Amino acid sequence: MHWIAAKVTFESREPALAAELVADLFDTLGISGVVVDDPLLEPIEGWGADAVPRPTRPAVTGYLPGDHRCQRLRNELEKGLAALATRHPLQYAIDYQQLDEQTWAESWKAFFHPQSITAHLVVKPTWCDYAPRPGEQVIEIDPGMAFGTGTHPTTVLCVQLLEKRCRPGQTVLDVGTGSGILLIAAAKLGAHRLVGVDNDPMALTVARNNLLQNGLSTDRFILTCGHLIAPVAGPCGLVVANILADVIIELLDTLHTVLAPGGCFICSGILRDQTGFVTRKMTDCDIAVDEVLELEEWVAISGRFNP
Repeated sequence: MHWIAAKVTFESREPALAAELVADLFDTLGISGVVVDDPLLEPIEGWGADAVPRPTRPAVTGYLPGDHRCQRLRNELEKGLAALATRHPLQYAIDYQQLDEQTWAESWKAFFHPQSITAHLVVKPTWCDYAPRPGEQVIEIDPGMAFGTGTHPTTVLCVQLLEKRCRPGQTVLDVGTGSGILLIAAAKLGAHRLVGVDNDPMALTVARNNLLQNGLSTDRFILTCGHLIAPVAGPCGLVVANILADVIIELLDTLHTVLAPGGCFICSGILRDQTGFVTRKMTDCDIAVDEVLELEEWVAISGRFNP
């Protein structure tokens, strides 16, 4: 299959926020695997031997399927960017380049390096070597065509909350599992039964490969294609959803069907100004908010289900 790399290069007084907003726009189009160019990013010492040159301008690149959907997605992307520029001061240009699937997959390798996401968990790509320090556990990820390298702030926040809330022996459900990184983190933290749902069959293939790569046997996990929690039967002791705020609101209406009483709900993909919108809905659905974490412009929330 062919892919079209849509690179949005921009100038903004708030480049970090602009990058997040452009990445969100891709996500609303169903394009969740993006690469962000940050000219201010400082490489971590010891990881730079194979690093690519520092980008000269900020940009976000998303990958559009090169089939009958492409023109519609291009039109929607261009309309979305024009609308975004009216709300957030932004000058931008779009460049389209045709790639094949192998080229797309290889492009990840230039931007993805080992990263500590908590004091005890390190995410590393499968093609890199990394010697863990005492007390560290390593999550090996090949993102393939799915979202979830562990480097995005929303993933980091979810893992930080998982480290606090996950209990040995729990059943953990990951809604919108992507690459499977949150399920793998939960397993490293002691969860026994892992359930992942995604509406993208390709993501489920990537997640399965990553779970196996991390030594998890097939009798410990179930991966299901579907919308939110529709295909899942509970109860689960912990549910995590790193998606978008409006989708979290939709999910909360039926969350009680799979989340055990006293169980924990962790959600992210929420911009700071959307926090109250989500926490009020959680309260309405008998989930008592117990922690809110922030990183850059993003927020993750955890709460306890008390029906």
